[in-house]
Amino acid sequence: MTVTSTDPAPRSRLSLYLDLIRWDRPAGWLLLLWPSLSALWIAKGGFPGWYLIIVFTLGTILMRSAGCCVNDVADREFDRHVKRTAHRPVTSGLVSVKEALALGAVLALLAFCLVLTTNAQTIAWSFPALAVTLIYPYAKRYVSMPQAVLGVAFSFGIPMAYSAVQAHVPLEAWVLLIGNLFWVLSYDTEYAMVDRDDDLRIGMKTSAITLGRCDVAGVTCFYLAYLAIWLFVSWQYVPGAILLVAFAAALAQVVWHYTLIKGRTREGCFKAFRLNHWLGFTLFAGIVLAFLAKQVS
Repeated sequence: MTVTSTDPAPRSRLSLYLDLIRWDRPAGWLLLLWPSLSALWIAKGGFPGWYLIIVFTLGTILMRSAGCCVNDVADREFDRHVKRTAHRPVTSGLVSVKEALALGAVLALLAFCLVLTTNAQTIAWSFPALAVTLIYPYAKRYVSMPQAVLGVAFSFGIPMAYSAVQAHVPLEAWVLLIGNLFWVLSYDTEYAMVDRDDDLRIGMKTSAITLGRCDVAGVTCFYLAYLAIWLFVSWQYVPGAILLVAFAAALAQVVWHYTLIKGRTREGCFKAFRLNHWLGFTLFAGIVLAFLAKQVS
């Protein structure tokens, strides 16, 4: 009689590392990429050159991957109590804490090597950007709305983009950062709504818990603040129909997201979160096309 094993085949280290950095879920780094590239276009007043585009794209992917490593180490005791995260490589013990931190350090170092090819001002700004990235995973234990800390971390590509182009960070870069922070509050609150019951049980702090029954209204207001601020700044450079169409399309997506989250179902909230990168892309495409139309007119 032949006995067939039902145990899953052992996974390679590469497969585990790719799972750790969420390689199969690019939506995460796209959420960081679109505002950074949009800021590059606004700071330059048009096409910023392929070199900076490549540097910021690769840097975004590397730093988001490094952040995943740090986040999973910090949350490993909490994640084991949440169904959606219980099987992450560090939480399940398939990847050790030392391995995850070492991988994160290598990825962050590679990202820093890219920054070294820009200018002194951008190099200097990379240090507070890294500090906020490291702080965020622990903010969930002490801050009632840790998504605001994540918002700063996920928006630091904006001042760095200005610095890379202009060698300084003007006020409008910080205005755009605040606007983008509202977007992060929107989509990460949607994400937190998915795990609200588990987070309440294990004592995690999130914006979804803090906002309570005002969560849907809060998310909607955050979206509107994000769009209003970005429209205000970009309108100073490329006013016109193209920009208005792009922002109208983004607003339509906000309405769609409202319909997805108003019932507060896990499926609807997670779908809204997962599709947010299209909203960021819509603004980016509108800004790029508006600058292109201005140059050819």
